[in-house]
Amino acid sequence: MKAYVLISVRTGEVHEVVRQLKKIQAVLDASMTFGPYDAIAVIEAKDLSELGRVLVTEMQPIPGVIETLTCLAVD
Repeated sequence: MKAYVLISVRTGEVHEVVRQLKKIQAVLDASMTFGPYDAIAVIEAKDLSELGRVLVTEMQPIPGVIETLTCLAVD
C-alpha cells in the first residue's frame, strides 16, 4: 500500500522536517513543495494499520510538523 502525505510545516523548518522524514524506514521519498503544503512524503506500508502507526508515531511528532493530509494511492 502506497500513500502520499501532504505536510504543513512551521515557517523556516521545512528543510529539517524533510531531513527527518527521509530517516523513516517506511518513507520512500520526501521533498519540499511549493503551494498550499510545504512538503510531501511517499510512504509504503503493508496495510492501513501500519500506515496509521507510521503517521501517528513517526511523522506527526517531528518538530515543525503542523498538519498532515494522507492520500492513498490506487493501482
